Amino acid sequence: MRQYNEKISIYHGMASTIANNITGNFFPIFAITILGATNYQVGLISSLPPLMALLITIPAAVMINKAHTQKKLVAGSVMLARLIFLLMIGIIYLPAESAAWFFLGLVALMNVPNTVANIGWQAFISNIVDESRRGAFFSDRNRLLTVAGLISTLTIGLVMRDASESALAYQIVFGLAFTFGLLEVFLLMKHKEEIGESVGPIVKKKLMDWSIFKHSNYVWFLLAALFFNFAWQMAWGIFNIYNVRIAGATIFWLSIFSAGASLAQIFSFPLWKKWADKKSNTAVFVWAAIGMATTPFLTVLSTNLYYLTIVQTTSGFFVAGVVLLLFNLLLEQSPSEKRTYCITTYNVLLSVVAFIAPQVGIGLLEWLGVNMAMNISSILRFTSAGLFFLVSMKYAKTPNTTVQL
Repeated sequence: MRQYNEKISIYHGMASTIANNITGNFFPIFAITILGATNYQVGLISSLPPLMALLITIPAAVMINKAHTQKKLVAGSVMLARLIFLLMIGIIYLPAESAAWFFLGLVALMNVPNTVANIGWQAFISNIVDESRRGAFFSDRNRLLTVAGLISTLTIGLVMRDASESALAYQIVFGLAFTFGLLEVFLLMKHKEEIGESVGPIVKKKLMDWSIFKHSNYVWFLLAALFFNFAWQMAWGIFNIYNVRIAGATIFWLSIFSAGASLAQIFSFPLWKKWADKKSNTAVFVWAAIGMATTPFLTVLSTNLYYLTIVQTTSGFFVAGVVLLLFNLLLEQSPSEKRTYCITTYNVLLSVVAFIAPQVGIGLLEWLGVNMAMNISSILRFTSAGLFFLVSMKYAKTPNTTVQL
């Protein structure tokens, strides 16, 4: 049953990746070129989803803990989120002065059910995949999902090569994303879930178990991960503005950027897994964070779109390490009997960081200019790598009190 679930999970992940990639990757350019969004509004595209996640994470965790089966709750949440794509189709018919704000409202609203689905899926997948198989499974899954993302994003970029300012083209994309959302729900329901397995080992009566902060390895991981995510995410809005407003990238070029990064991820996932198995997840993550630190600095050196493609491709190599290792570290450093609490706490705090970070980035952009804002992001990313290095040294010197992969 577990290997069957792993296969279905990969298919579901592909459908989810396609639905998200053919829309989310182009939200900023849609907002800028079609809706006339300001820099502040573009920054909110990155900040509003985590704000909604922050508000809904704890209620979502309560719902998940009380759910008889997690599968139906996750599938229902995904269905509600994908219905938002149908509402996005009608945005262009709204008055110009309110269209961008309405779009931001839908982006925020979408992340209410998305948060429930995300937390539910994390708990769900941790119960149906053996700890001994997680490293290999997530490596294979991430690689295949990246292939799906690469093909879908590149296809949209090629088809819409000369349609960056066509409202109809975006409407078709939103409709297509909804269709893949239906497939996503169907595949979620195909998982085989054992009653009792879905609920997890935690005590349902508790809203929060503060004893998780007595596990030093989890606390150190949490601090390092939150700082890294702040340094990482503060540049997201700046990248969007730089690529579209300054470098003049069209949908085609944005898809090329994404395709280059995806190709690098596809080929590097096995390498990151191999290095992590040989060293440790934490030690190898240091190198991924160092690589990520170079991207903002290198980006602002030129507006040449071919050069930016190379930078984004190089970035994809290190993003693969971050994507694979960060989630593995969360599961690794979370005590098995309190894992749902640890995942929930991580997501709540991550939502706070993810809301603040892009706004800080846009503030630095407006105050100091794009070059300085990007350079500050690089410095903070490099600092986060140093913090993870200290954490890895601490792990090496003290016995681990938590479950290991």
